[in-house]
Amino acid sequence: MTDYKEEQDNEIEALESIYPDEIKVLSTEPYTFTVDINITDSPNENHEDESVSITVQFTYTPSYPDEGPLIEIVNANNLDDQETDSLLQFMQSQVEENLGMVMVFSIVSATQEKLTEMREERKKRKEEERERKARELEELEQKKFEGTKVTIETFLAWKTAFDAELAEAKRKAGLQREVSKKLTGRELFMRDSTMDDSDIKFLEGEEGDAVEVDESLFEDLDDLDIDEDEDVTT
Repeated sequence: MTDYKEEQDNEIEALESIYPDEIKVLSTEPYTFTVDINITDSPNENHEDESVSITVQFTYTPSYPDEGPLIEIVNANNLDDQETDSLLQFMQSQVEENLGMVMVFSIVSATQEKLTEMREERKKRKEEERERKARELEELEQKKFEGTKVTIETFLAWKTAFDAELAEAKRKAGLQREVSKKLTGRELFMRDSTMDDSDIKFLEGEEGDAVEVDESLFEDLDDLDIDEDEDVTT
């Protein structure tokens, strides 16, 4: 008959010697204890900290190791829920593989390797993402110098729009010159033929009536001593 209690006592003693700083016994009836599993980066690595860690709680069942222990992840650092669930499923699979033998050391060792793989995969994904963004940025910078590729269709469309803009600009410039240009009196006279007989129309009056002239204003002109041959300047 298997002495489960003795096997459990012996395993706890061995685990405490292997993981003196990582194991913490919470109770002995039944045995409940936690083991810290840490995967840390080397200090001289030149990338961001990708350390991951979990605290796993084990509880022996009465017939352990013929029956698997209860396993729970009570703390996870730098892991999301999906990764934590994946690790728990992995540990359960290790239980199935080791039934009938004390298994905590095997589970902890396999989980350490799994955590290392998960961390390396995460680092690889981040590095690939950085490289992808760098390529996209480089392509954008190159496009700034390449410009738009010209085809017959795009050139004809551009020329049509350019010609329309040029014609509109010329039309507006012509209108502006017409408005801003001031005509001289001579130019007005040459353009407006009605000004030829404007003086006559003035004498006739606005309505065609003759303009009255006060002849008394000119009665004393005969008394003036004016030499007929002398130039009169007005």
